Amino acid sequence: MRKLITLIAMVLISFSTVRAQEGMWIPSLLEQLNEEEMQGMGMELSAQDVYNINNSSLKDAIVHFNGGCTSELISPNGLLLTNHHCGYSSIQSHSSVENDYLKDGFWAKSRKEELANPNLSATLIKSIDEVTDKVLAGVTEEMTEEERNNVIKDNVRVIKEAAIEGTHYEAIVKPYYHGNQYYLIITEVFKDVRLVGAPPSSIGKFGSDTDNWVWPRHTGDFSIFRIYAGKDNKPAEYSEENVPYTPKHYLPVSTSGIKEGDFTMVYGFPGRTDEYLPSYAVDYIMNVQNPAKIKLRETALNIMDKKMRVDDATRIKYASTYASIANGWKKWIGENIGLKQTNAIKRKKELEKTFLAKLTDDQKEYGEALLKFEDLYKQRAYYAQARDYLIEVAFVSPDVISYAANFNGLFRVTSEEDQNVVIEKLKSGIKGHYKNYDAEIDQKVVGELLSHYYNDLKPGQYTPYLQEVYETFDGDFNRYAEVMFEDSYLVSQERTEELLSMKPKKILKKLKKDPAYMLYKAMLDHYRGEIAPKYSELEDKIALNQRVYMKGLMEVFPEKRFYPDANSTLRIAYGQVKGYEPLDAVRYGYQTYLDGVMAKYVPSDYEFDLPKKLIELYESKDYGPYADENGKMPVCFIGSNHTTGGNSGSPAINGKGQLIGLNFDRGWEGTMSDINYDISRCRNIMVDIRYVLFIVDKFAGAGYLIDEMTLVTNDTKAVEETATDEKPVMAE
Repeated sequence: MRKLITLIAMVLISFSTVRAQEGMWIPSLLEQLNEEEMQGMGMELSAQDVYNINNSSLKDAIVHFNGGCTSELISPNGLLLTNHHCGYSSIQSHSSVENDYLKDGFWAKSRKEELANPNLSATLIKSIDEVTDKVLAGVTEEMTEEERNNVIKDNVRVIKEAAIEGTHYEAIVKPYYHGNQYYLIITEVFKDVRLVGAPPSSIGKFGSDTDNWVWPRHTGDFSIFRIYAGKDNKPAEYSEENVPYTPKHYLPVSTSGIKEGDFTMVYGFPGRTDEYLPSYAVDYIMNVQNPAKIKLRETALNIMDKKMRVDDATRIKYASTYASIANGWKKWIGENIGLKQTNAIKRKKELEKTFLAKLTDDQKEYGEALLKFEDLYKQRAYYAQARDYLIEVAFVSPDVISYAANFNGLFRVTSEEDQNVVIEKLKSGIKGHYKNYDAEIDQKVVGELLSHYYNDLKPGQYTPYLQEVYETFDGDFNRYAEVMFEDSYLVSQERTEELLSMKPKKILKKLKKDPAYMLYKAMLDHYRGEIAPKYSELEDKIALNQRVYMKGLMEVFPEKRFYPDANSTLRIAYGQVKGYEPLDAVRYGYQTYLDGVMAKYVPSDYEFDLPKKLIELYESKDYGPYADENGKMPVCFIGSNHTTGGNSGSPAINGKGQLIGLNFDRGWEGTMSDINYDISRCRNIMVDIRYVLFIVDKFAGAGYLIDEMTLVTNDTKAVEETATDEKPVMAE
C-alpha cells in the first residue's frame, strides 16, 4: 500500500511544470503536489496559508453547508455566504403568500430578526489525514469483497472512535481512488444556522431554468446566513442564548475585480465525479440512462410549470421541488451533448486499447479487470434501468408514492404502544408535507409517469401489480390516477388526519387497501425481491474491477495526471479567469454586466422580471464603489476551475487569498466534466463579489452587513489579517 501511495505522489509530482486546470485536489497534499504549480499560475500564498491544522488558514473559512453545498465565512461574527439556490429551501420554509421572501427577498435588520432553521447544519473541517494502512490492516487478496468490506468497516469504526475521543468533534473516513487510499476527516458541526439575508428571486434566481447551466449568465445567486454557537464558541442546539460564532479565519473581500488570466481557486466540497469510468459505463449513461431520465423529468416539469405560471400559491409551493427536478434534467441534456461532441466513448476506447497494449506480464490482473467490464455492464443494464425508472417514478417527481413510504413504519412494529409512537410522528409531519403539495399536479404526474414506466420497460423490470392496473384500466394510467386520488387517504391533509385519528389496527387495515400505499408497496417489494439483489451483486463486482483498474491506470500511465474523484470532501480546484469558444465562430467573454441583465428583462415574466429598484439603480448608474473600472456594474464571470455539484456556494479566491466571487454553476457545453473533462470547453460560473456587495448595500440597504466584512483592494498584502484564533486546531 505504501508503494501505491508513493506511486500516486510520483505521478502527480511529474506534472509540477504543467499549467494545471483540471482536477479536484486534496488540500492537505498541496505543499507536496501543487504549491509550485499554483504559485506559477499567480498564487501569492503558500500551501500552509491555504491548509494548516495548527494555525489559521483559508481552510478555516470554508464550510460544508447542510451536507450538500459549500459556504464561506466572511466576517468575524460568523457571517456565512452561500448560493441563493443552496439557501432556497430555507427561504421557502419561511415564506407565505403574505410574506413571500422568495419573491420579495429578506433582510434581517438586527440579530433578533435572523431566522432559525431547524435541521440546517454548517460543518467545518479541522483536519485531513491519510489512514490507508490503518483502514486496510488485516485485508488480504484472498478475501471476498464482503469479507474485505467487513474488515474495513471494523477498522474504520476503531479509527473514528480513537480520533475524536474526549472531544466534541465528529469523524468520517472516506475512500479515494476507488478504495486504493483512505483519509480520516475530523469535523466540527454547528446546528444553529440562521437566515440573515437573501435577494428576491428576480435577482437570486434571475433567468431561472432558461439560463440554468448557461453562459453568459446574469444571476445574483447568493444568500447570507450566520452561524451561532454556545458562549464557549462550540456547537450548540438552537437557543436564544447562543452568540455569533467567532471563526479562526474569515475571507477578506476584494473590491478590485478581475481580469482575464487571473489566478482563481475554488475551495469547497464537490459531490461526485466519475472521471475514470470505462467506455462501457459511459455508453450506458449516454445512450440509456440520461435519455430516460430526461424524458421522465421533462414530463413532470411540464405539468408543474403549467400551473405554476398562472397561480402564485402553486409557484411558491413547488418552487424548490421544480428547481431541484429541473436542475438534473437540464444538466443531463448538456452532459449528453458534451459527451457526444468530445467523442467521449471513442476517447475512452482509445485509452483502453493503449492501456492493454502497455501491460507487462506481471500486470495481467489490470487487463483482466478491464476486459470484465464489458460483460458486467451488459448484465447491469437491465437492473440499472429498472432502478433508474423506479427512483424517478416513485421518489423524485410524484409526491404521493414517496409520501406513502413514511407509513411503512407502522408495519414494522407490533405493539400498540410502539404503533402510537409512529402515529404521533406521522401526525407531526402532516402540516409540513401538505404545505408544499398540490393534488391536481400530483395526480397528473402519477398518471403520465406510470405510463412511461409501463411502456418503456420489460415486464420483469416492473412490479406485476402494474400489469394488473394496465389490464383493469385498459392501459389508461391517467384514469387509474384519478381513481387513486379519489380513494386514497394520502392525497390531502384532511384525509391523512382522518386516517391517523383511527386506532392502529384500523389504520393498518385501511392502508393495506389504500391505492397509493398499495402501489408503493408493490413497487418496493418487487424492487427488493427482483432487482436490488442482482443490482447490488453486479455493483460490487464492478467496484472491485474499478479499484483494480484504477490502480492499473496509475501504474501503467505514470506520465498522466490522476486526481481522486470527488466524494463530497474538501477539495481545491485552481485555474484562471478565462473565456472560451464552444462552437465554430462563437467566442464567449469572461465577464457579464448589469447591461446584460437589463437586455434580458421581460416585465412580469417569472424568469426575467426585475425589481423596480434595481432598474432605477441601473438607470441612474448608482453603483457606489462597486463598479468596474469601465464604469459598468459587473455581475458574473467564468473560469477554468474544475467544479461539480457540491461546489455550489464555493468561494472563488484570488492569488492573495481574497474572495472575488461565488461559484454557482457550469457552462452547459462543459457539464460532461464529471465524466470527461475537456479544458477547451469546461468553465465554472461565478457571481462577481462586487455584485453581491452592490445588491446588499445599494439595493437592499443592508450596509450594516458590509460593515462586518473586511473589504480589501489589490494593494492589500496577501493573507489578510483575518485570523481570530491561533491555538492548535485539536487543542481542547
